[in-house]
Parts: sequence; structure tokens; C-alpha cells
Amino acid sequence: LFLFPLAGEQLASSLSEALSSGNSEEALKLCQKLSQLCLPVCVTINSQVYPQENISTFTQIFFVDQAIPPQVSQDYGFSSLLQRWVIGKRLAKDKDTLFNHGICQNGDQAFLFILSAQATRLTRHQHKLEQEQHRGLGAGTVEKTQPDPALSSPKPRVNPKPPVIPNPKLGWTCTRCTFLNKPTRPGCEICGGDRPEGYKVPEIYKPDQEVIVLAQREERELNYLHLLATEDQNLILSTTQTDCPVCFSTLEPGEGIVLRECLHTFCRECLHDTIVNSQDAEVSCPDACDSKLLDREIKELLTPEELQRFLDLRLGIAESRAEHSFHCQTPNCRGWCVYEDEVNEFLCQICNETNCILCRAIHNGMNCKDYQDDLRIRAQNDQAAQQTKQMLEALLQNGEAMKCPRCDIIVQKKDGCDWICCLMCKTEICWVTKQARWGPNGTGDTSGGCRCRVDNQRCHPNCQNCH
Repeated sequence: LFLFPLAGEQLASSLSEALSSGNSEEALKLCQKLSQLCLPVCVTINSQVYPQENISTFTQIFFVDQAIPPQVSQDYGFSSLLQRWVIGKRLAKDKDTLFNHGICQNGDQAFLFILSAQATRLTRHQHKLEQEQHRGLGAGTVEKTQPDPALSSPKPRVNPKPPVIPNPKLGWTCTRCTFLNKPTRPGCEICGGDRPEGYKVPEIYKPDQEVIVLAQREERELNYLHLLATEDQNLILSTTQTDCPVCFSTLEPGEGIVLRECLHTFCRECLHDTIVNSQDAEVSCPDACDSKLLDREIKELLTPEELQRFLDLRLGIAESRAEHSFHCQTPNCRGWCVYEDEVNEFLCQICNETNCILCRAIHNGMNCKDYQDDLRIRAQNDQAAQQTKQMLEALLQNGEAMKCPRCDIIVQKKDGCDWICCLMCKTEICWVTKQARWGPNGTGDTSGGCRCRVDNQRCHPNCQNCH
């Protein structure tokens, strides 16, 4: 019994090589030639990427005790349940190919061994159903018929339907290593070769999860590169047509300014007027959101003169809002500082003058006592000195300053606890009682006037109990 011509096996082998290399045109030609032979063919694909065994693309599959080549059962009337194929002194098994048994050319033989119906317990009804299935009646629903006694009569030969050629695998073949890559890959997965120019991803292609993740990664990389490119730009221009929400003018691509903090888009003129008319140190978004304009955006929108006025405004606002600020006493000097409790002098970095924070004046070459004594004398004839004297007296009346109980100079408490020390005589003073902290015998002598914590009592109702 000769099963297949040698030409069929050779075509099948060539088809397998064409599919493995991704040569779709050659594979299509071989499939057309195989369809003309009308051979029962089953094509299987190994799921492994690197199979350990060769994949046979043209196989004659023997199903023991289940199904056989339909022409044998139809031509001779033997049920598949009765047939056993013996090839090369071996019993054929499921999914065996002719190559597995050495059937490679014309003249090779295979033997069919027929079992008895009694041995396989085959009934007439089962045999009838099997014949109807081979004729195509059992493809969907098998019709129930009465048993036919004439089972041994030969049946007309029915040629099997030609096999359906599977759709070619989508992708592009690398010109270097012939590896079939996925349609969306920009380069070869194996050797890194470029994708052929002019290649278009088929519309029917549906990317798998790996391709989707790769595309998302590439998109994030492009967004990151775009972010780096815009980081060097002080202003980000709009890329689409939009309307300014302030003046409602239409902005073409490149005319609008996109704020970095909130991504709101405005025309250049509206942003410029918002900054110039702002009376706060921080310029809010004109769209009434919580975002602020960045310094790099403000600098790019203003002229040098407008920017200087805006910086001066910021400086004045910062000085007025600072809790412990001191402005340089040199006329027309813009220098100022924020001082701490232990700091009593301020060296202005603009005019290089040393300011006394306690006296709120510049008295180079004199200590605070000498300056205050000289100030009393000059106040009789010098209007500026008289104004300074009046300022110090106002501080005394408001409780913002006091006279030292020992040397009588004016001292101030800038911040911190109620314990202060006179710069001239180094007397420790209680700020709330306006008396010396200790008497003439030094530390522990409460005869100086302040009796804080004596008998666990505070020295004054306003005492903070911290000295």
C-alpha cells in the first residue's frame, strides 16, 4: 500500500523551511502546489521558540483506534476502529509522520492489519455513523438513522477537501539574519538591523501585551526627552490653536504662553500686564488658580526696567513682612537685614556702614552711651538729632525700650526671653520689672529688684518665668 508520492514529502519539507525562515512568498507558492495534489495534510506549530525536535509541516497522522485516512474506510468499508497500521515492523502511533518510519520515496510499503468487529466490539450503528461522518454529514450534527444491513458493499470514492492554508504570520523579515520581527518593532530583535524602508504595519495586526508595554516605554522616553528640551526654555509656547481666557483673542500655534505650573495658556500681553500691575511678591495665574508664575517666566516677559521695579517691590514687601527687620540708616540706602537676639550690629553690604541695632543709628567711633549723651546735646540745635531723640523717647513710652538701671543708657529687647544684658556695664536686667536681675553681691542676690522664682513666685504678672 503506497501512501503518498515522493513529491508531496519534498514539497512539505520545502514548506517547513520557508515558514521557518519567514519567506511568505515562497511558502504561498508551495501551499498552492500542495493543494493541487489533494493530499490529507495537517500542519502543526511547536509553541517553543527553540524546539528540541524538528517540526514536521507535512504529516500523515495516524490515530490508533480513533481515526484513519478516510479513503481507506470509504473505499474498502473497514472502520477505523478495526485498522492497525504497521510500517517498518512498527505499529504506527498518534502524530507519527512518514519520515519517522522511513517512508521517503515511491516503493516504500506500509501494511494494514484488520481486527475483527467482535474483538473491538464494533456495532453496525457505530459503523454507520462513522461512514456518515466521512461523507460530511456529521460535520455539525450527526443524523440518527436505522442500521443498514448492507455494510460490506463498497462505497464510492470521495476526494477529501483541500486543506485550508493558514494566514501568513504578520511581521517583517530582517535582511541580515532573516528573523521574522513583529510589525511594530523599529529594529531587529536578534541582530539590531533596521526595519525595511516603506514597511507599514498591517491594519489587521493587534499588538500583544509585550508590544503595548514597549510602546508605552518609548512614549515615556520621548516625553522625558521633550521635558529636557523645554527645561532650557524660559517660556513654553503653545503648539495648538486656542483662545486667551483673559482677552478672548485667538492664539495660533506658537503665539500663546503655557505656564509651567498649571499649563494654562495666555497671550503675552495679558501675562505682561498681570505682572506689571501685581502688588504682591508672587504673581498668581490670571485664571484664578492656585499656581504662581515662575521667576524665569517673569524675567522673560518684562523689560529690564520693569524687572528692576518688580524686584524692588518684592524687596520692600519682604522687609515689611519680616518680624525682625532693620533698614540701613544711611540715607537712600536700600540695604536691610533680619537680625537675631544676640546680634547688635549690622554691616550693610551696599554702603559698607556699620549700624547699631540698639540705637537704630550709625555712630562710628562712639559707644552707645557716648552716642546717646551726644545726641541729647545735639538735639537742642540739630533737627536730625532731635528727631532721633524723639524716636528713642517714643520707644521708652511704648515699652519697646528701657534705661539700664546702672548706666542709664537706652537698651532694647529684640527677641527671646525676659533676660537681657546691658552692652555698656554688662548688667543683667529683667525686662518686665525693669530692674537689675541680681544685687551687688552677684548671682543669687535678689536685692537688685527682680525676685523671680523666690518662693516659687514670678517677679511680675507678665513674667515668662524663663530667667
